[in-house]
Amino acid sequence: MIKGLLFDKDATLLDFEKTWGEWSLALLSELSDGDNVLLSDLAGAIQFDLERRTFHPSSPVIAGTPDEGVDLILPLLPHWDRDALIAHSNATASSVQVQEIVPLKPLLTELGRSAKLGIATNDAEASARRHMDELGVLDEFDLIIGSDSGHGGKPGPGMCLAFAADMDLEPASVAMIGDSTHDLLAGRAAGMVCVGVTSGFATEAELAPYADHVFVDVSDLPNWLKSAQS
Repeated sequence: MIKGLLFDKDATLLDFEKTWGEWSLALLSELSDGDNVLLSDLAGAIQFDLERRTFHPSSPVIAGTPDEGVDLILPLLPHWDRDALIAHSNATASSVQVQEIVPLKPLLTELGRSAKLGIATNDAEASARRHMDELGVLDEFDLIIGSDSGHGGKPGPGMCLAFAADMDLEPASVAMIGDSTHDLLAGRAAGMVCVGVTSGFATEAELAPYADHVFVDVSDLPNWLKSAQS
């Protein structure tokens, strides 16, 4: 019986490119301060296509934590302090214009009738909360955990285990749902059911070795949950 659903956020609940493309361009442009060579170098460091305003599928930023993204560009910004740049990045990320993958309110309301719902994101917790609040679905979640919440980041199992413990659930009764192998490796290490979605950059072939199930996106979950609970 599946009693808990733990979601990744970006590219699982939120459309990654529509949410983060413009934000990334704006942040890099601010940090380069009119220096086009520096702008190009910053974009290259995180594998971001300035013209298309999208990330290369292999960019570590896609599944990484804010700290990891900052560490990639910090060597190019000697006048920035690491902690200050992380704080600045997180502050601007909190106010990004979010775009949902599918209409989340009806989906989460339906899923929440029969399972505890949570988010485990490599983004900061405050950003995740603000994003869900902006979409009007913050109250649908029983727990939101970020990489700065004290449980480590994915692919480590800490966030997954924290959700299970807080909800008083056995990890085996929780499904970890995500678009990247980071998500699935975290769920597997925690002893959870692993569900991949191809709404991000990874293909079904890339996710399948780490997943118990792979769906197009989270809209497939209600029917699967009904079968998993029968």
